[in-house]
Amino acid sequence: MATRKNLTTTNHLRHVESMATLPSGAGKISELNAVILGESLASEEDDLILPSPDFSQQAYVPSPQKYLEMYKRSIQDTAGFWSDIALEFYWKEKWGQQVYSENLDVTKGNINIQWFKGGITNICYNCLDKNIDSGNGDKIAIHWEGNEPDLDGSLTYRQLLERVCQLANFLKDNGVKKGDTVIIYLPMLMELPIAMLACARIGAVHSVVFAGYSAESLLQRIMDCKPKIVVTCNAVRRGNKIINLKDIVDAALSESSQNGISVDSCLTYENESAMKKEATKWQKGRDVWWQDVVPKYATKCDVEWVDAEDPLFLLYTSGSTGKPKGVLHTTGGYMIYTATTFKYAFDYKESDIYWCTADCGWITGHSYVTYGPLLNGATTVVYEGVPNYPDSGRCWDIVDKYKVTIFYTAPTLVRSLMRDGNEYVTRYSRKSLRVLGSVGEPINPSAWRWFFNVVGDSRCPISDTWWQTETGGFMITPLPGAWPLKPGSATFPFFGVQPVIVDEKGNEIEGECSGYLCVKSSWPGAFRTLYGDHERYETTYFRAFPGYYFSGDGCSRDKDGYHWLTGRVDDVINVSGHRIGTTEVESALVSHPHCAEAAVVGVEHEVKGQGIYAFVTLVEGVPYSQDLRKSLVLVVRNQIGAFAAPDKIHWAPSLPKTRSGKIMRRILRKIASRQLDELGDTSTLADPSVVDQLIALADS
Repeated sequence: MATRKNLTTTNHLRHVESMATLPSGAGKISELNAVILGESLASEEDDLILPSPDFSQQAYVPSPQKYLEMYKRSIQDTAGFWSDIALEFYWKEKWGQQVYSENLDVTKGNINIQWFKGGITNICYNCLDKNIDSGNGDKIAIHWEGNEPDLDGSLTYRQLLERVCQLANFLKDNGVKKGDTVIIYLPMLMELPIAMLACARIGAVHSVVFAGYSAESLLQRIMDCKPKIVVTCNAVRRGNKIINLKDIVDAALSESSQNGISVDSCLTYENESAMKKEATKWQKGRDVWWQDVVPKYATKCDVEWVDAEDPLFLLYTSGSTGKPKGVLHTTGGYMIYTATTFKYAFDYKESDIYWCTADCGWITGHSYVTYGPLLNGATTVVYEGVPNYPDSGRCWDIVDKYKVTIFYTAPTLVRSLMRDGNEYVTRYSRKSLRVLGSVGEPINPSAWRWFFNVVGDSRCPISDTWWQTETGGFMITPLPGAWPLKPGSATFPFFGVQPVIVDEKGNEIEGECSGYLCVKSSWPGAFRTLYGDHERYETTYFRAFPGYYFSGDGCSRDKDGYHWLTGRVDDVINVSGHRIGTTEVESALVSHPHCAEAAVVGVEHEVKGQGIYAFVTLVEGVPYSQDLRKSLVLVVRNQIGAFAAPDKIHWAPSLPKTRSGKIMRRILRKIASRQLDELGDTSTLADPSVVDQLIALADS
């Protein structure tokens, strides 16, 4: 069995043990007023929000004590804890003697993580067949909502399995075998999760590429993973915009074949609401219409049983060098981890209707649109469009239409809806909601409070989750009902996860502190390598602090043991020796009543080393003025200190974001340092014209 460092309770649990001694999990923490869910608004002064007794009573983890009991076992008897959970899933053959083996220390040899090795299973079987066998065949698996409000559809678990089998049979018939890669370049149609599951059923490795990446980005991925088949559709309508996906695929495939990698088959779904067949460019012999071939295949397909450590998918994430990194997740550990994190972090119950707004082109769409929910037999909503089309009430319209109970989204979306005003929210009932969630970046306290007070009517706990593409699932997250929440804090580690905060030298820091967030020991959902580049895997994640996984994020832990993510370490600005997290400055700016959104980057400063450059989007209707600039700087000075005051406020009608809502800070850095000839690829932006607007306002 792998050895765990310092296996004493006091070591591992020192930051959460204090919770047990606080009356009702919160106690009288000096100068704080606690708010109980559902009783009053969370205001700026209230730093603790207690779960309501009614919610806690029905929760899987109803108290800090129960959490501590489970968490302690997950650290002290790691193998036993995860084995018990794994046995709730279907295994053709059980794993060997060792539940896991690991080496996270580069000084002791190759980094190696294995969970449930020798166990034979299939994640598609566990998502679909197992649920049907247990009597849930007629339960809705997916509600699909189209870009246009009158377009929708749904599939039961039984219907979903039939569709998956037909596509799996097509793939097999076209030479796709266990271990082959399939690139999926689809928008949020039901066919996207269907394609992922079909690959998993036959042991093929799927690599979903966000449908909005440029031909160049798609080409890089094709060249790296050499797919047998590319699955796409002719076009997609996002809001009022039509994106011609097939043209992008054609350009990438033509370029890749010139570079010696040719793909024999391009399966194309006709998305007729965006473009008709006749208008689609076509290459005979290579291109095949999905609707012409897939429905002709049998609705049953044998499962390819795979080892727990066989690859499940590749997902490319941006690297600091610009070359995308192919994050590789394997089957068994990922399956157990996504299912378990989904169940506990959202307190999922059989009657819940769950909606995560993420695209399957990102890890959130893999773990928490497709695999996590389906492994739990959940009903999941898949939405093709954008959150503010035809207007900013669309999310709440969808919530009411499907009676969504769990709503999981990104802080960027929360902030943009907050900017559009409460009336878009309050005109809808939203009474079905019971748990909210946040993903993708730290959520600033004022956006958290708006989400809590306005969207959730002050009664829905918020699971503000911290995790990464590389971790496979949640690492630090509230468990609804278990303990008090603090707006903006990801709170405590999930079962089996041992976060540590280290200084520059890699020494673990105790108690209240700030530093680099690392993880000690492995967890089942961890990625196993970077595809074709294990050396880069070791260098990027394990060499900085030997013995630990280094997340690349900064983190603070407060006196109560709560974790506060401060953003990427490369988003930390060093001003005159002060390390300032961009998130802190952004939070301060957004707390100004006239500021809707802010993004902060560092720029070279001849005196201070780095200066703070802030892009600020104002609330609708507020004019730009010099006085407002001063007032914004003052807010930061007051909240953080004079050393954190922005050197420049750059007005931004809107910020450059990807279609998933992520702010492209790389572009902001180039604009801030006036390196306008180095802006790079802007094709993945939801609205590339934003860049020109920002350049035009640079000196205003």
